[in-house]
Amino acid sequence: MPENQPPEPASPTPGGGPPPLDAAQLAPRLAEAGWNSVHVMGTTGSTNADLLASAPTATDRTVLLAEQQTAGRGRHSRTWETTPGTSLIASVLLRAAGVPPARLGWLPLLTGVALASAIRDETGVRATLKWPNDVHVGGRKVAGILAEVAPVPGPATVVVGFGINASTERDELPVTDATSLYLESGSHPDRSGLAVAVLARLSRALDVWIASGGAPGPLREQYVALSSTLGEEVSVALPGGTVTGLAERIDEAGCLVLSVPGEGEHVVSAGDVTHLRKAQ
Repeated sequence: MPENQPPEPASPTPGGGPPPLDAAQLAPRLAEAGWNSVHVMGTTGSTNADLLASAPTATDRTVLLAEQQTAGRGRHSRTWETTPGTSLIASVLLRAAGVPPARLGWLPLLTGVALASAIRDETGVRATLKWPNDVHVGGRKVAGILAEVAPVPGPATVVVGFGINASTERDELPVTDATSLYLESGSHPDRSGLAVAVLARLSRALDVWIASGGAPGPLREQYVALSSTLGEEVSVALPGGTVTGLAERIDEAGCLVLSVPGEGEHVVSAGDVTHLRKAQ
């Protein structure tokens, strides 16, 4: 969000759909959870881009939510647009003081744990984590995560964005292998309650992670318990080609460690993962 430019207020959802997010109601609940600044916009291009633009002066632990994104961003510069009021779209800005750059790869994983556990608890939908930045339900994507480092001096400043398909109808989904919480549960989720649940979990995880200097500690076990990738035979598309093997573990940097037949271990820091078949 550009400096000194007030956020565009959220407006009622067209057609009498789910109620709009209300910053006045969310701010005290999120402040109690450890977030210092909360903004809700009506429409924006990208909440990540907005927070990255304000990174030099933004308050640590800032939350920006939006009713609609017209140029949402994913990995490899993929973009998409959401229908107003149907998704939970948010980005957070944090300053990871004392965390070395090599361990910043844990941020999307910790965010994924917050998303999947909140979805399970708030909606009953059995969400799982596909490494490195997707939340799935039954093999279909219900949420995505994007972490970006801001080029500012001082401690690492990172913007982490996520989008959950909340009340999205099937014909509104961007791809055929996606789903929404509404389609999975038959009920429209309470986006405000879900936002608080996700961000409260994320804030607690960040406190533990930053205090440990970026070491995953007990957070690793939480990730493993929710992972749909570990234990699978997977194919990972990399810039130099494709590597296939058994997804064995997550290392200290948040990388995926594969066991590749005839080659031993192969460490992957980023890439597009395809699940092939469940290992026996």
